[in-house]
Amino acid sequence: MRILKWIIIIITVLNFGYMNFDGARGLIVGDYVRPASGEYAGQLGPWTEIVSAIGINPESTLMKWIFLIWGAIGLILAVSFAMDIRKAALALLIISALSVWYLIPGTIISLLSVILLSVYLKQS
Repeated sequence: MRILKWIIIIITVLNFGYMNFDGARGLIVGDYVRPASGEYAGQLGPWTEIVSAIGINPESTLMKWIFLIWGAIGLILAVSFAMDIRKAALALLIISALSVWYLIPGTIISLLSVILLSVYLKQS
């Protein structure tokens, strides 16, 4: 169970850490990290269609703040989970489930986190 816990911590820190970094970079530099080459050079991910559909401009300051705050909350919950704070695993599971909108890499990591956290909660 200890290995499972550390796997959860690592993948959630990667997911929410990148989200936090990308939001902070967007606010400081003015733009998110974008691929420099290849088929998707200069483009943002498919998550932009989801946030656009609910009326948020993906390149707006609001969306950059959402990334920054969402990532920070996820990181705080990952640290809380690592410290065995009561209900942190459940809260991390909920925010991971709510992060599946961050299409492609975030979706995969979030779904994996939800599955592993579900297994962890059943074992504890």
